[in-house]
Amino acid sequence: MAVPKSKITRSKRNMRRAHDSLVAGNPAECPNCGELKRPHHVCAACGSYAEREVIAQNDEIDLDEDAA
Repeated sequence: MAVPKSKITRSKRNMRRAHDSLVAGNPAECPNCGELKRPHHVCAACGSYAEREVIAQNDEIDLDEDAA
């Protein structure tokens, strides 16, 4: 079983943990609707990516009642 030979000081322990902190996200504004979205991802509000619509929104889909 691995056992440390000597005590690790608070300073050394904290220096090791210096890179473990979380980084805040970097949201960008959607050029189509202006909502905040993650970079290089489809906008959840309008379904567009790179200034074109890639996902049709629910309110835009027209389903026939007898087809459903």
